[in-house]
Order: sequence, then structure tokens, then C-alpha cells
Amino acid sequence: MRKAPLLASVALLLAVPALGQALKGHNAKSPVDVEANSIEVQDRADRAVFSGNVVVRQAGLTMNAGRLTVAYARAGGGVDIDRLDASGGVVIRSDTETARGDFAVYDLNRRLITVIGGVELNQGGNRISGGRLVIDLDSGRAVVDGKSAGGEGGSGGRVTGRFTVAKDRK
Repeated sequence: MRKAPLLASVALLLAVPALGQALKGHNAKSPVDVEANSIEVQDRADRAVFSGNVVVRQAGLTMNAGRLTVAYARAGGGVDIDRLDASGGVVIRSDTETARGDFAVYDLNRRLITVIGGVELNQGGNRISGGRLVIDLDSGRAVVDGKSAGGEGGSGGRVTGRFTVAKDRK
């Protein structure tokens, strides 16, 4: 009777990387457009804080949040964005995927997006839930684990998933 848990584990291992493939090769060097209700520039700290209905767009990727802190470095009379820290009902969308969580960090230099706290990753009819999601934009690999940085994930410290099955399967 151990076949069902084994099959579920195999399905999970096969499906999780596939869920992240839509972001493979995302152009993290594309311009980042941000809109919000307000902005506070903290120039001495090299950051800007956007709040209220924040929308971030970059090359087919959209992120919504209640608050966003943009960390930047000064370069050639301008600024280069290094990192985006989002909080407050974070939703990240591409053409084929949606990720949700309490907080997200988009490290543009390392090309990683980390979402923590009550994470849910959806692609079509497939859904994975857990405490933390890390997407590597170079490989498209998505890894979900059960615990967030602050403790248990929304699924009791475990990863859960629901996957579609081909309807024409006999």
C-alpha cells in the first residue's frame, strides 16, 4: 500500500521543475517599471520604498504587492536596481504561471525570485503549496519546500500539490 505515497512523491518531483519553466531565461536586465500610490526615496540608504497598490512589470513578468522596497546602486550618473523586496499579498504572474505569498525577494543580480509565507504556485490546473518557493531564472527550476523563513508554511510544514491528469488516459 505504499505505492500511492511513492507515486505522489514522484509526481511532485517531476511537476515542480516543470511549473517554473515559463520563467526560464527571463530577461532580468530589462527595464523595471513600477507604479504605486506613493514613493519615498531614501537616497542615503540607496533605496526607494513604494506603497499602496504596487505594480511592477519587467519583460512579461508582473508583480503586485502592498509595499515594495527597491535597493539600488549608483552607476554612471544613474542607478542600477539590485533587488526588489515585496510584501503584503504578493502575486507574481507570467503568461502561464502565478505565484502567491506573503513576501517576495527578487534578486536581479543572482537572477533568483524567492517567495515565502503561504506560498502557492499555479500553472494551468496544477498547484503546489508550501512555505517557500525559489525560482532560478537561468534554469527555470522551481523549488518549493514546506517551511518559510519564519517557521511553518501554510501547509503545516509540508509541501502539497494537485496535478491534472490527461482526460484521454485509459
